[in-house]
Amino acid sequence: MPETIKKGSAAFRGQRKRATRPVHKITENKLEILITIVNRTKAEFFVDLIQSFDVNMQFIALGEGTADAKMLNLLGLASSEKAVIFSIIRSDNAAKALAKIEKTFRSVKNAKGIAYTVPMSSLIGVSVFGFLSNNRMTVKEER
Repeated sequence: MPETIKKGSAAFRGQRKRATRPVHKITENKLEILITIVNRTKAEFFVDLIQSFDVNMQFIALGEGTADAKMLNLLGLASSEKAVIFSIIRSDNAAKALAKIEKTFRSVKNAKGIAYTVPMSSLIGVSVFGFLSNNRMTVKEER
């Protein structure tokens, strides 16, 4: 005997499978702020060096050390004018960047400074995260 199909049932609606499109999940990598303090004359050099680690956003703030002229003379330093470079970098690249910066501090003349990272705990917007993490394929994960 033929089976009756009730209105509203799955068989009645003709459940069709939807074509699934590829979903790019948000990368697991976190972001960090890399702060580098160097002499102003070397700022552009370090910006270019840091950019080689897939950094999409950097800015430079000009600063001045607190040591007076007598102390600078005693330490053999010419100037207290500094540049503070703020860079947004992925956590997986941060250690490599810090190692390269440290090596540069030791090997390049007048390229002394300090560098450290601060983890970012949150960020608003998936597209902003995609830009800052240099991941153009980032979209929201479907739930």
